[in-house]
Amino acid sequence: MSDTPARVITIKAEPIELCQLIKFAGLIDSGGAAKHVISEGLVSLNGEVETQKRKKVCAGDKVTFNGETIEVSL
Repeated sequence: MSDTPARVITIKAEPIELCQLIKFAGLIDSGGAAKHVISEGLVSLNGEVETQKRKKVCAGDKVTFNGETIEVSL
């Protein structure tokens, strides 16, 4: 777990797919790269490694990639 507080990302509607969220949040440059890092097990959702690219993410969920954590807000 990171010592850095989570950055809040506000979405307009839920759920949002995990791959879309990490691209939208600026954690990665492209959708293809997002799908790749998720399938490689490099992304965590609520503290658990998540490998489903299209996993539905809702408000209150926390996503961690590359040492940065974002919290989803609606």
